[in-house]
Amino acid sequence: MRVLSALKTTAAVTLGATAAGIGYASLIERNMFTLREVTVPVLPPGSSSLRVLHLSDIHMRPGQRLKQAWLRELVALEPDFVVNTGDNLSHPRAVPAVVQALGDLLAVPGVFVFGSNDYFGPTLKNPAKYLTDKDHRVHGNPLPWQDLRAAFTERGWLDLTHTRRDIEVGGLTIAAAGVDDPHIQRDRYETIAGPANPAADLRLGVVHAPYTRVLDAFAADGYQLVMAGHTHGGQLCVPFYGAVVTNCDLDRSRARGASRWGADMALHVSGGIGTSPFAPLRFCCRPEATLLTLTAAPTGGRDADRGHELKQPTAVTTG
Repeated sequence: MRVLSALKTTAAVTLGATAAGIGYASLIERNMFTLREVTVPVLPPGSSSLRVLHLSDIHMRPGQRLKQAWLRELVALEPDFVVNTGDNLSHPRAVPAVVQALGDLLAVPGVFVFGSNDYFGPTLKNPAKYLTDKDHRVHGNPLPWQDLRAAFTERGWLDLTHTRRDIEVGGLTIAAAGVDDPHIQRDRYETIAGPANPAADLRLGVVHAPYTRVLDAFAADGYQLVMAGHTHGGQLCVPFYGAVVTNCDLDRSRARGASRWGADMALHVSGGIGTSPFAPLRFCCRPEATLLTLTAAPTGGRDADRGHELKQPTAVTTG
């Protein structure tokens, strides 16, 4: 009887802890919007710094007032440049909410590419598939990505989908290029292939899902920095272990934040701002935007190798 009673107590405690964890992940942490800051030394020696705001995976629905209010506050950061790496939508009527929430950020020079959840709505999925089948795909109903593209471009942001553009920002020349979402096999890197402009102050690659085939291609063409999203930072992370999956072939140690890709390229993966409405949970992985301060890389001598190290990001909770 004592053993049976102990088992019942253990089961009750386990169920209670599980329920508490789900409640925290769904009601609290997924609304704990966080600004992260990281310094990346990639600019030519003597360059002034460039402040780049990285937004990704907003997954907006019309009624998400907290998220919308937090996004509207980001313009106070006064970034020089904005990079949006896709998955802005989670509802067919979310375009006005995205545009209104971004507000005056759309007047800041910016670029974007789309992710799968700009093209297709979210659907109910078996989460175990992410652990056992990385290539599993289920598409929902089409979303009005054309309307979102029109709204972004009318305000001045540039669509980098399979496009190369030279952009002047803060006295610096950015040679930027992007591809469509590799997660749904829409990437066509051959349309932008070739060495990046060597005269540019920054050679920037932009993609939604950081699949290694695309990262390798950008690195081979001489890009200094690639920015991506998609992973949600793992979304449900294990304390002292981190992300369990990345939902692509990127290793889980790079699921969020800045790292090196090869000898000469930096990679920044955003942990993202939202979640699917069918998995509205975040655990040990707060929703985030990132302010990257791009600085001059060190020059020659013994300090040269230190240019390959990235300062660890710091988190500042806002909203």
